[in-house]
Amino acid sequence: MVSSEQRRRQLAREKYERQAERRAAAATARKRRNTVLGAALAVVVLAGGGSLFATGAFDSDDKKKDSAAQAAPTQDAPTQAEPTAPVRKAVEGCVDPAPGAPNGKQWPAEPAMTIDPKAAYTATLDTNCGKVTVALDAAKAPHTVNSFAFLAGEKYFDHTKCHRLTTDGIFVLQCGDPTASATAPGGTGGPGYKFADENLTGATYPAGTLAMANSGPNTNGSQFFLVYKDTKLPPSYTPFGKITGGLDALQKIAAAGTLEGGGDGHPMADVTLNSVTAAKG
Repeated sequence: MVSSEQRRRQLAREKYERQAERRAAAATARKRRNTVLGAALAVVVLAGGGSLFATGAFDSDDKKKDSAAQAAPTQDAPTQAEPTAPVRKAVEGCVDPAPGAPNGKQWPAEPAMTIDPKAAYTATLDTNCGKVTVALDAAKAPHTVNSFAFLAGEKYFDHTKCHRLTTDGIFVLQCGDPTASATAPGGTGGPGYKFADENLTGATYPAGTLAMANSGPNTNGSQFFLVYKDTKLPPSYTPFGKITGGLDALQKIAAAGTLEGGGDGHPMADVTLNSVTAAKG
């Protein structure tokens, strides 16, 4: 016959075994969950890594090197310290952007032609780092100038960030993405429509060129780039204007480098298009 003490010990042992089984099951579930989270995080990082410069003024040959994805920490391992965020520094000639936010308007198709291809048009980019004026080439790139003038008239560019600066081999400041922020990824935003390339025969990109960014042939939208130093690129990006004033402001932005410290990233200057206008004459 089992004594009360033996019975007590048996019950305690059974309770301990049940607790051990629950702990083991919980550890297995936790390990499986963290494995899934780690894999999902890696997919997000790899998918999002291309978004920053997916619609850029560059081919796949000009690759940005992303940092390796970090797996989600488990409860059994010490949590790693968060990396220090880049510190934005003041840049000569730049002030705080005007208050406001991009309107993010969208259209289903390229706007109807309203400009006169035989006329002269001028664009003014009023940035928080200085004013840039551009003579638009409506004769050689009528659809591009028409789209740019349309978007400017709709105030589509107002309060958008210039989200990419390159300072190594290719020397451009890229703008026109309403989804970009001062530090968050950008490069994929657009007006909802795309239109064909123009003026590519013999195209070159000397300092002072205004050209369209794209993600392949005939994928022009709203993003454009300003060349502040002679740049060699294949003739794949529609040139549609020449800078007539403010090149020095672009060169100061470039001289300050990128926020990330490399030759391809967000500009150290928080460059914002306070307003963009385009007018005949």
